[in-house]
Amino acid sequence: MRLLLLVLALAGARLSAQAWPAPLTEGLRVDLDVTRGVTLDAQGRVAKWTNQAGPAEVREFVGQDKGRKVPGSGLPAMGEGALVFRAQELLCHDEKAFDGLIKGDGCTWVAVLKPYAQAKGGLKDVNSFFGNLRNGGKYEGVWGCLDDDNTLWWGARNGLTFGRFDVNNPKVAGPKLEFGRRYVIAGRLGAGTGSVAIELFVDEPKAVAAGRFPVNPAADASKLSIGQERDAVQHPGYESFDGELGRFLLWSRPLKDEELATVMAGLRAPAAAPAK
Repeated sequence: MRLLLLVLALAGARLSAQAWPAPLTEGLRVDLDVTRGVTLDAQGRVAKWTNQAGPAEVREFVGQDKGRKVPGSGLPAMGEGALVFRAQELLCHDEKAFDGLIKGDGCTWVAVLKPYAQAKGGLKDVNSFFGNLRNGGKYEGVWGCLDDDNTLWWGARNGLTFGRFDVNNPKVAGPKLEFGRRYVIAGRLGAGTGSVAIELFVDEPKAVAAGRFPVNPAADASKLSIGQERDAVQHPGYESFDGELGRFLLWSRPLKDEELATVMAGLRAPAAAPAK
């Protein structure tokens, strides 16, 4: 009887973790879930977060010390129901897997995030919780960030100009997030050529901010980083965010309105409740 209850409990945990119907797996490239696939090192730091979706080459997001003076300082910690990032990152080393996001495929990302106060000393108003910007040139790719005062924003960069910010590098900014509160936040980038919509969502599937993004089919993004906007080996942690991530999902397509509503509703409770 105890064995049966244990099997049922484990099955229930798996079902609750995948809180949407099967069709939403179409285009799902990243599913980082704090309840699955977290590998700790001997000091209890997060050495690897295993992606539950996508092709084999994007399954591992790993910590790295490259560019850091203190060994292990780049590894986030395991918190209560979330990974804790303090100027740290986990990196997927595949160079090409996420290029299509800004070349016409479009994308949708959803994150369960709790911001801390952002550390001073980095690039002003750039505290990234994910990104695949190219490390050099005109830094094309996508990135999700907080201003120094925790104002939420995200954007895409098409590689046509080096602007911070301009028509080719829009900054879609939303509300200022409360310190210590968990949110379900999302971004959506339209598919196709020409000018496409770029939108930001906070706790509800109604956009809190929107803009336009000119698609450049020749853009060349790079490795996807969690906790940082790119593989910033020259100054690791300099543009990283401080806070918690419990779930991060990324589709290589813009979800339909009803699909986005399903995903956000499945993640919103109880994650959006104020932390104790």
